[in-house]
Amino acid sequence: MNNISRRGLLASGAAAGVLAATGMPVRAQQKGGTLRLGLAGANTSDSWDARTHSDSFMIMAAHGAVFDTLTEVAANGELVGELAESWEATPDAKTWTFKLKTGVTFHNGKAFGADDVIESLNMHVAEGAKSAAKPIVSAITEMKKLGEHEVQMTLKAGNADFPFLLSDYHICMYPAGQVEEAVAKGIGTGMYKVEAFDPGVRAMLSRVDGHYKDGKAGWFDSVELIAINDASARMNALMTGQVDAVNRVDFKTESLLKANPMVNVFEVTGNQHYTFPMLTGLSPFDNLKVRQALKHSINRQEMVNKVLQGHGAVANDIPIGPANQYFASDLELNEYDPDKAKGLIKEAGLDGLQVDLSASDAAFAGAVDAALLYQASAKSAGIDINVVQEPADGYWSNVWLKKAWCACYWSGRATEDWMFSTAYETGVPWNDTGWENARFQELLLSARAELDSAKRKDQYHEMQMLMSKEGGTVIPMYANYVDAHSNKLTNSGTIGNVFQMDSSRMIERWWFA
Repeated sequence: MNNISRRGLLASGAAAGVLAATGMPVRAQQKGGTLRLGLAGANTSDSWDARTHSDSFMIMAAHGAVFDTLTEVAANGELVGELAESWEATPDAKTWTFKLKTGVTFHNGKAFGADDVIESLNMHVAEGAKSAAKPIVSAITEMKKLGEHEVQMTLKAGNADFPFLLSDYHICMYPAGQVEEAVAKGIGTGMYKVEAFDPGVRAMLSRVDGHYKDGKAGWFDSVELIAINDASARMNALMTGQVDAVNRVDFKTESLLKANPMVNVFEVTGNQHYTFPMLTGLSPFDNLKVRQALKHSINRQEMVNKVLQGHGAVANDIPIGPANQYFASDLELNEYDPDKAKGLIKEAGLDGLQVDLSASDAAFAGAVDAALLYQASAKSAGIDINVVQEPADGYWSNVWLKKAWCACYWSGRATEDWMFSTAYETGVPWNDTGWENARFQELLLSARAELDSAKRKDQYHEMQMLMSKEGGTVIPMYANYVDAHSNKLTNSGTIGNVFQMDSSRMIERWWFA
C-alpha cells in the first residue's frame, strides 16, 4: 500500500494509519464548553454546497466540522486518512484503490460507504455544476465500487499527488440519493451537526454522540460560528470576551491584542499569497509588455512592511510558496523598477496607461491599502491605476473572475500540482487570469505523472519561471496566517499551516484548558 507524504515520498499505507493514531495531541484534552468563533469570510450567499466554498467561514464550518473528506492534511503536514482507511496505487500512479472506514454514519443515520464516495465525486462533474474541484474529479476516467467500503479510481494519467487532492475542502462526502437534502440542511459525517444556520450571519453546531472520531478529535460540546467581517469589530469581540477566537488578525490593532493578558496571537508560515490577477484575454492585459510593466511597478517590500506589518515575505509572481517542496527561491526577482516599467509601456505603445483595479478588504485584510500603495508606486512609472473600492458582501461572486483586474488571495496548496491545477491549468473554473502558455501546460501534465523527484523539481522550476516572467497575475507577497484566541483555549502544540485557524480544523483539534 502506498501513501504519498507531504514531501512527495512513498510510504506505506499502514504508516498513514500510524500517523493518524500517533498524531494525537500530547496535552490532556478536556471535553465540554461552547466554542465561539468570530470569523471573517462570510457571505449571504453561503450554503452547505462545498463545491461553492471559497472563504473561511464556510470552509471551517463544512470540511472542518460538519463534513468529512476522504483524506486530511494533519497539523504536522502529513497526509492521513479521514473517511479513507488506507489507499494503494499501481506503479504508474494511475489507478488508486481506497479502503473506507467502517461504522461511519451520516447525521441522518444513513451508513457511509462506497456509493456515497462515487456520488459525492460525481457532483463536481455533473452537467452545469460549478465546482472549483472539477479539475481534480474530471481527471478520473472510471470509478468502481469493489465492495461496500472499497472504491477504485482510474485516472487519465498518473498523479503522484492524487490522495492529497482528495483532502480538498470542496470534496466533502454527501449521502448518496440524498444530496439535495444534505446540501439544504448540512448533513455530513463530521464531528458536529447543524442546529441552526443563517447564511452570512451565524451557524450553530453540536457534537455528535458516538462519532467515529470520539477520543481523537472534537472536544467542544457545541460551536457557534459568528460572521464578523469587519476587522475592528472582530478584534474587539475577542478582547471583550464575546468570542473565543478570531481569524485574520488586524495588524493595525495587533499591539492591543498582544497587550491583553487574556489573548494569544498565533502565527504560522504557509503558502498563503496575496494577488492582483489580470484577465489576460482583455485589453490591455493581453499585452505581455503591459503585464511585465505592472510587475515592475509595484514596491513589494513596502507592501510587506506596511500591509503585512512584516508578517510575511516578498513574493515573485508565483503561487508556489515557501512551504512547498519545489519552491523556486532562486528565481530573479521582478524588482520595483519604474524606469523599466515605463520603457515597457512605451514599447507596448500605451504611454499614459490608465487601468482600473477593483479591491475590497473582503479579498484580504488590507487589500484596499495594498491597492492604494500599488497606485502610488505605479505613478513613478507613468501608469495611472484607478482603485475601485468594492462592497465586501458578494465580492467573490460579483467581482472576482468578472473584473479585468482585482485584488485576491490564495491560501496556497500542499503540493505544487494542486495549486497549479486549481488556478492555472487551461480551462479550470478558478483560473482567474485565463493565462495560457503551451509550454506551461505541457510541463503541468508531465510533472503530475513524474515520480522522480529530481525531474519534478526541474519541471516545477521552469513552470515557476514562466509564470514569474509571463504570467497574468501580480503576486507581491506571501502572508503568514495570523489568528488570535482566548488563553482559555489550547491545542496540541502543533498548528497546521495549509489554511488559517489550524488549517481550518480548529473546531476539531482545539479544546478549553
